[in-house]
Amino acid sequence: MNKITLTSPFDMHLHLRDADMLNLVAPLTSKTFAGAIIMPNLVPVVDTKKAVVEYRNRILESIDEKDNFTPFMTLFFKPYTKEFLEEVKDDISAIKLYPAGITTNSDDGVQTIDTESLAPTLNAMAELNIPLCVHGETNGFVMDREQEFMSVYEALATAFPKLKIIMEHITTKDAVDMLDRFENLYATITLHHLIITLDDVAGGMLQPHLFCKPIAKRPHDRDALLKVALEGHPKVMFGSDSAPHPKHAKEACGCAAGVFTAPIAIQVLVELFEQHNRLENLQKFLSDNACEIYNIKPSSKTITLVKEDFKVPNFYEFKRERVVPMYAEKQLSWKVL
Repeated sequence: MNKITLTSPFDMHLHLRDADMLNLVAPLTSKTFAGAIIMPNLVPVVDTKKAVVEYRNRILESIDEKDNFTPFMTLFFKPYTKEFLEEVKDDISAIKLYPAGITTNSDDGVQTIDTESLAPTLNAMAELNIPLCVHGETNGFVMDREQEFMSVYEALATAFPKLKIIMEHITTKDAVDMLDRFENLYATITLHHLIITLDDVAGGMLQPHLFCKPIAKRPHDRDALLKVALEGHPKVMFGSDSAPHPKHAKEACGCAAGVFTAPIAIQVLVELFEQHNRLENLQKFLSDNACEIYNIKPSSKTITLVKEDFKVPNFYEFKRERVVPMYAEKQLSWKVL
């Protein structure tokens, strides 16, 4: 096959940041995706209706309206009343829960995740059909953080069976196994976690542009993620977790966590699914499953790729912001028309 067309591809977990960084990275997603779930961990966090609406407007102002791109907005999880959620429901697609201090700009997150204290907000979300997105890590040993969080997912899924819960950017076989145990659990999977393991990050020379949270895990974890993605499992969907940081913040002591994949995500996914003879399932992973899980009506947007060499730029730049993508300066075998 030398050509493929995808209908309404969605990125169900995306960081666009703000200001100059927003103006740099947003067009790199809007050109190739029909929409994306936008993460709310700005400074200050997005936790009011006004903040949601204003951030959405800034996103739309940063892209070409011809791109036909929809930003699906989220709130940063805090104790919210049902009255407030009813008021903001039409402006958001989900609410994102961060354990406090576990990742970038999450200091205002939840200190202790227990079903009793979260019940008023989560019951209201379930009643209003607002999905809960979760960054599922503890603050334990870095390789065990997601595995240790499985008991939290189990408690949430059991206590709130009508609440749709999205396990964000899963990285372990344990998380994959959870999908079929609970009807109300779903997951996003990133591009980089389908490809790399911890060995790629730190097995030789340290690769700062592959360092992220959750950190890449072991080969058997990567293989479990790849299996459900390739087979088009109905409870998983693509979420890039593309997380841009300035070049100087990545190539530094105290390297910022995040892999910037927005400009190459679709090209590499086509390449990956082709290598495994599963191109027929890519539409499910990139769009169909997300539409079903989030009740999204697909747009008329189509993206066509051809089998032609494409060299990934060394960096992307806007004013004073410079960001290095995954696979910088490497050659890809598929190109977006």
